[in-house]
Amino acid sequence: MSRTPMICGLGLAVSVLAASPALAAGGTIEIGLMTELTGPAALSGQHTVNGAELAVDQINAHGGINGKHIKLIVEDDRGQNQAGVSAYEKLASDQNVLAIIDSVRSTIVQATLPYVLRDQIPTLIGGTDPMLTHAGNPWVFRFRPNDTYASAAMASYAVKSMGAKKVAVLYDSDAFGSAGNNLLKAALKKDGAQIVSDQGYTTATQDYTSFLETIKNSGADTLGTYMTNSEDEAQMLKQLRQLGLKLQIMGSPSIATAVCIQLADGADNGYYGVSDFVADGNDAAKAFTAAYEAKYHGAPDLFGAWVYDAVEVVSHTIGKDGDSAKAIQTGLRQVQGYNGVEGTYNFDKNGDGLHGYWVVEVKNQKVLPIKYVDFSKSPS
Repeated sequence: MSRTPMICGLGLAVSVLAASPALAAGGTIEIGLMTELTGPAALSGQHTVNGAELAVDQINAHGGINGKHIKLIVEDDRGQNQAGVSAYEKLASDQNVLAIIDSVRSTIVQATLPYVLRDQIPTLIGGTDPMLTHAGNPWVFRFRPNDTYASAAMASYAVKSMGAKKVAVLYDSDAFGSAGNNLLKAALKKDGAQIVSDQGYTTATQDYTSFLETIKNSGADTLGTYMTNSEDEAQMLKQLRQLGLKLQIMGSPSIATAVCIQLADGADNGYYGVSDFVADGNDAAKAFTAAYEAKYHGAPDLFGAWVYDAVEVVSHTIGKDGDSAKAIQTGLRQVQGYNGVEGTYNFDKNGDGLHGYWVVEVKNQKVLPIKYVDFSKSPS
């Protein structure tokens, strides 16, 4: 398929697409977004809104999509499954909403999938549980790499580069954490590490003392964390520091977010993780970071990055292929070689667009990239 240059506010590939019969000039195009405006992860939710609004503002500043400006419709999912379903249904009931950006939380995405299939609205997700795009739902498109890749990158670096031999795992018992925990344990065992402790906690836990005492007594040399909320990761790391535990840490993406760095107050210094977004990972990421910092006076992270890409890619698709649900669905599946903020998007038959992770170190409140692990030739 020949690619038409993307309507982009960063100046990377700016063009005005010729108007198609399905999309005349004038009026607005509505894109729905559901995220945590309230609840324990509201700070991460604000990053999500910021990233989406930044993309919308930049595209509109360059004429919108074939003369139509984008209007972002935001609903609060409160980080809860039932509220997530309500937020989705409210957006889906609006006949003007052409696509919905669903949650970054796998549990919420999982709860909304039956409604996505029923309504047949192109739905863009950030949840990374691999099964979300393996459920036979052709209307779902993932804008982050899945946990098959994250766990493999975490285990390989922990064992081969950090020298991990005895690993304790601490994970959120929700869909994201449970799936990630199983994948991480399998990958660690495959790479030769011994699992000496395996504990699940409930989202928004405040006291991790008992979990950390068990980890201390396990004889672990390394802690692997698969924690859903950055807020929870920061809380756990501060308590680990207070208890004086001396462990290497390899974390899932929550450890390398701006939210975790802000709330951990230095307690994450020197630890490792994986991240789908790195501020200077590519030219698009550098431009996005500069624009985000200029607009919001703070550092971006994955919560803003994936939705920025989602708005950009779906806007390009609407402008090129038309605004019917089927046209958007077909157009998204054909996106190949698009260089976004999070990486290069090549959508496969399952609806997964990204196929790799950065291994990073958090040092002096900065996320430092170590290497990018590319799984594009591996099965997803």
